Amino acid sequence: MKRLKEWARQLKRHLFVLYFACRDPRVPWYAKAFTACVVAYAFSPIDLIPDFIPVLGFVDDILLVPLGIFLSLKMIPLQVRADCEVRAQELMKKGKPKNWKAGIVVLLVWTAVFLWLAMWLWQR
Repeated sequence: MKRLKEWARQLKRHLFVLYFACRDPRVPWYAKAFTACVVAYAFSPIDLIPDFIPVLGFVDDILLVPLGIFLSLKMIPLQVRADCEVRAQELMKKGKPKNWKAGIVVLLVWTAVFLWLAMWLWQR
């Protein structure tokens, strides 16, 4: 259990590093775009796959977010990562920022899916 808590703490620290890295001008545009998506999704208060859905609800939290973090960290130059680590440690003391814009996008996607499904069922 101790290893699991440490792994979760590292993921959180890496998210904060990515939060600062995607705003750094030294990061290539493609890495910024991918990193911004990972950070926005991770900090979003709404999941793409809701947690109440058995098994699938936790796939994004257990697999997708860590995979996105891992790939993002590989795209960021080492010097930028080192600089962002310092800033991330300061931010971790304050708490997790919320990304309501990403949450709204996810909410709109789910609304569109439900509307499409309702229209499809109505036509049947």
